[in-house]
Amino acid sequence: MPPVSSALDEEIARAELYGLLARLWYAAPDAALLDALQVAVTEAPASGAFLEEPWRALVGVSRGMDAAAAHAEYDALFGGMGKPEVYLFGSHYLSGFLNDKPVAQLRTDLDALGLAREEGIYETEDHVACLFEVMRYLIAGDDVAVANLTRQRAFFATHVQSWLPAMCDAVAQHPKARLYAALAGFTVAFVEVEAQGFEMLDA
Repeated sequence: MPPVSSALDEEIARAELYGLLARLWYAAPDAALLDALQVAVTEAPASGAFLEEPWRALVGVSRGMDAAAAHAEYDALFGGMGKPEVYLFGSHYLSGFLNDKPVAQLRTDLDALGLAREEGIYETEDHVACLFEVMRYLIAGDDVAVANLTRQRAFFATHVQSWLPAMCDAVAQHPKARLYAALAGFTVAFVEVEAQGFEMLDA
């Protein structure tokens, strides 16, 4: 990806990264997405060289996998009947229970943003992919009363930064994780960059 050349380009890149992360955490990549990932350039996909190495690692691991292997890995880690090997829901890491008080608070905050879970979506709102989609909207949405840095920072601090590193650690340390270990490494690096960016707003 070319170097970011303007503030607008940077915001577009941030929104696109949140969208990509949401897609990959929601389900295993299909053949088309995996093909695109395998031929991606390995320079940092957003401004900041800090992301370059974890992005290169993610692309490199993807080049050794096909869609069937990626699907099998996703199911082994996050699927199956009953308790998954690794949870993708914030409430598990924040309270130790699924669908607990953190979900109630999240729903209150989403309601204040005018957002609600879509029909046909079975995962609760604290699924990591859902939270990344909210962040994407808060960056790229047209309603400036909602899509602004103040809202982004508040939502990120409360509903993303507070637990996501623990989830990424659990994934990265799992013996069955290859593609998703690399994705966890990239995700936690991206979250660190986002956190630093929000901190700079107070500087």
